[in-house]
Amino acid sequence: MPRVPVNVQLSSLPNNPGVYQFYDTEGKILYVGKAKNLKKRVASYFAKNHEYGKTRVMVKKIEAIEHIVVKTESDALLLENNLIKKHRPRYNVLLRDDKSYPWICIKNERFPRIFPTRKLIKDGSEYFGPFTSMRTVRTLLDLIKSVYPLRTCNYDLSDEKIEAGKYKRCLEYHLGNCKGPCEGLQQAGDYHRQIDDIREIIKGNFKSSLHYFKHQMKELASTMEFERAQQVKEKIEVLENYQAKSTIVNPKISNVDVFSIFSDETHAYVNFLQVSHGAIIRSHTIEIKKKLDEQNEELLQLAIVEIRQRFSSTSKEIYVPIQLQIGDALKVSVPKLGDKKKLLDLSLQNAKMFRQERFKQMKIVDPDRHAKRIMAQMKGDLRLSEEPRHIECFDNSNIQGSNPVAACVVFRNGKPSKKDYRHFNIKTVTGPDDFASMEEVVFRRYRRLLNEAESLPQLIVIDGGKGQLSSALKSLDVLGLRGKIAIIGIAKRLEEIYFPDDPIPLYLDKKSETLKIIQQLRNEAHRFGISFHRNKRSNAAINTELENIEGIGQKTAEQLLQHFKSVKRIKEASLDSLTESIGRAKAKKVYESFH
Repeated sequence: MPRVPVNVQLSSLPNNPGVYQFYDTEGKILYVGKAKNLKKRVASYFAKNHEYGKTRVMVKKIEAIEHIVVKTESDALLLENNLIKKHRPRYNVLLRDDKSYPWICIKNERFPRIFPTRKLIKDGSEYFGPFTSMRTVRTLLDLIKSVYPLRTCNYDLSDEKIEAGKYKRCLEYHLGNCKGPCEGLQQAGDYHRQIDDIREIIKGNFKSSLHYFKHQMKELASTMEFERAQQVKEKIEVLENYQAKSTIVNPKISNVDVFSIFSDETHAYVNFLQVSHGAIIRSHTIEIKKKLDEQNEELLQLAIVEIRQRFSSTSKEIYVPIQLQIGDALKVSVPKLGDKKKLLDLSLQNAKMFRQERFKQMKIVDPDRHAKRIMAQMKGDLRLSEEPRHIECFDNSNIQGSNPVAACVVFRNGKPSKKDYRHFNIKTVTGPDDFASMEEVVFRRYRRLLNEAESLPQLIVIDGGKGQLSSALKSLDVLGLRGKIAIIGIAKRLEEIYFPDDPIPLYLDKKSETLKIIQQLRNEAHRFGISFHRNKRSNAAINTELENIEGIGQKTAEQLLQHFKSVKRIKEASLDSLTESIGRAKAKKVYESFH
């Protein structure tokens, strides 16, 4: 059968909601997407020139288009999620998670045991979770066991075996951790009332347990059983303390899922908070690697469907930062203020913190990946044609017009390369002229690199505004390097980034890593320049003080400093010590000048 051209396939697509699939010449699936209108959405891939490189590459590979029509956009979202997990297309983001999450199991038994597990067995037992960490599970189980005496043995506690006296009380009974149902000392009804309360505690609802224990405490106190009443009071305090630590918003907010997203150039981070009775009972963040420059709305939709399936969420309402269409049965709210907004802000904070932790781990485990991410972000933020793996920054230093110098610092892969730092004595400029000084040092630096056939940087950063940038550009023009090396200026006051031939500065986000790298470059150049300038002024002052002595020249002054290390020691030295260094005649002149 002859291949049908793509434009013919496009013309046959319906205007209904659905899911589309792109295939290459070998019949491999490239991409799965959803659409409110299949014809318009798919046609958009072929009707425009995509800025993002991977999208352009994918479109060139498309040889066949298949589609599935569904009733609603939400049905399309669910189907898209299932198809992505099934086929794992090359150009789709994959929300894979190989972790085996822990659950809390209430065993299907006459006197149910409660324990953590990572395996779900279909035997009628109840499973609560999954939880994001075993630590959370153990904390919750420790709380339960400190309040409710439960059995830990695996005996078959049927009526017949208990009545036959098959079992004996163990150490757990004598320690007060179990009421001895194995010998009929606790009835099944009483035990199951505890299990009912435990179910609610796992769900985040402490109301039933607290009500029962407070009622019990009052009854014991009224019958003068103060010791037992005190034991019940301690259980109430344990529950209330745990509840106080976990309740962070209005307790009326219950059975709600909260989602937020934070993204950069290459990845997105989606945080999920599950709220029950005002308490956060679950928090989980996933990292999504972008494939086709996906927007936050698209990634958040996909993550919400996947996370709710993964954690078996039954919440009927979700809080999100942007309006989304998830499904008719699910209420979507975008909080603007109050406790609901606080929850959303907390979720966003968790996503950002997760990102920071990932960066810290990445620096340790995979420094090259961290450098690639930084370079990719700088390339995008500064509109560069290539990643700035090699950056050089210039700064002038001429405090009070004396001893003018300049500094050049070098960063490679986002980190200082101190062996490549250079400083310059200004030779052709008289007085404090920052513009002329910048023109001189940029010319000298790159003339030398060209003469020695050294590699040139991908980016030059000039410490200063439009004036200093224009001066540096003059030197690049003379050397024929304009347009071959990207160059920007950074003004100190508002951290404006200036580009050649563009009067309007760029303002980067104050928390942007690109701005942080540029600031680090600028600060390092300033530090290096000031340090050199200070040493030069200090040496000049010292040499002048010694050279002012009649008969003592520069060579003798340097000889004295090399021997005594400082002018103070020279002043304190005896005539004999000075004689050993520079001879009797000169030593006498130095000694007499200071005494």
